Amino acid sequence: MTFADTTYLALRNLRQAKLRTALTTLGVSIGIASLAGMVSLGVGLQNQVVGRFMQSGLFDALTVSSPNMLGVPAAILTGRGGRGRGAAGPGDSSTASAPALNDDALKQLSALENVREVYPSVRVPLDVKLGDFSRLIMATGVPMSAKNEGAFQSLSHGTFFASDSDNSCMLTLDVGKQMSEDPGSLIGKSLTLSYAASSANPQTDPLFGFQIRRVDLDCRIVGIVERDPGPLPLLGGSPVSGVMVPLGIAKTIDSEVVTNAQSLLRDLAQPKSYSAITVKVKEARFTQDVEDQIRRLGYVVFSINDALKGAKTAFIVLDIVLSLIGSIALAVSSLGIVNTMVMSILERTREIGIMKAIGAGDSDIRRIFLIEASVIGLFGGGLGIGLGWLVGKIINFGANVYIRNQGGTTGSLFALPLWLVAGAIAFSIAVSLVAGSYPASRAARLNPIQALRHD
Repeated sequence: MTFADTTYLALRNLRQAKLRTALTTLGVSIGIASLAGMVSLGVGLQNQVVGRFMQSGLFDALTVSSPNMLGVPAAILTGRGGRGRGAAGPGDSSTASAPALNDDALKQLSALENVREVYPSVRVPLDVKLGDFSRLIMATGVPMSAKNEGAFQSLSHGTFFASDSDNSCMLTLDVGKQMSEDPGSLIGKSLTLSYAASSANPQTDPLFGFQIRRVDLDCRIVGIVERDPGPLPLLGGSPVSGVMVPLGIAKTIDSEVVTNAQSLLRDLAQPKSYSAITVKVKEARFTQDVEDQIRRLGYVVFSINDALKGAKTAFIVLDIVLSLIGSIALAVSSLGIVNTMVMSILERTREIGIMKAIGAGDSDIRRIFLIEASVIGLFGGGLGIGLGWLVGKIINFGANVYIRNQGGTTGSLFALPLWLVAGAIAFSIAVSLVAGSYPASRAARLNPIQALRHD
């Protein structure tokens, strides 16, 4: 018998038992819908978490610090910016020769392969005044490349900076509410940033020649962001800044600002260095390679990938658990396939005997039943994917309504990528073939003489 003949006989047999075939196909579709729904939930949750990180620009960012900085982990996680000078402990030769985070380090890191951008972390203390509002706030320097990334993807009010040297600033929504009941009304108003600056004058005093002056900088409020975009905000170590200025302006202030006499004397005695540097890679897949290169230069490096390794493992375990739960329904439906095939053997015993009597081999009989099982798996898988997609949309709609009422951010909790669709249908066919293998083998082993005598 040719493949076309066996296919024709298999499809004819399925058409003759329409109700039983439909019920069996429905059982397979419910199993596939459960499996696809569970896996799509895991994929959707993973996409929500990982996708938000990708949009925030954290996956392609590395935070670089020097071992010379006192308390390296704290320096990285707290994001204490501006320029500072740490010291190694007494007798600590392991960090004495470690490279400093200065302008030379910026050039060195910029020259690394697959590095897109390098900029220092600059956070300076400023006295902020607007009308009756006056407070000492840590201001953050923001590069122009941060536009449309992270906290700046959507502004509550206003726009992003026009240029790196523009005398403008942005506020967090919390600080804006402290200044006015309507934060949006602050857009366009002038904010005064005050700080103490040093002016070295060796002619006045050859040993410690310096002067202290107060600098008032007027900047226009151009935008209000929802949250503070400090480094690694998810780790909870970044001090709230509340005010953001262009990185060029922040570096100018940082080169002049004086926080105390000790820092002034230290800065006059030796070159300043940054407490942290941010390195942006060209693509997220280059993060680990660039991280290894920076470590070989002697720096301390931290990336969000390091913190999310455990989360990635948790998502893998979640996908496995959800897949096992969804497979239970598919295993039950496979029993329906076995039952359908066995009943079909009992009903068609004489037919099987006749086919064997006129020359059909065991392989032909086996092939007919396996084709029937695979057709049931194919249609059941396709119907199951559609059913799972529909149920997922309904659940996602209801969940988003609840999330929106609670003030949260809505999203797609279920994701059905093409690989999941193809994999679910292929898995459905495979399970159907496994379930139909026993009835097919049983039919192939029938004795043709006994089959012809069967009533």
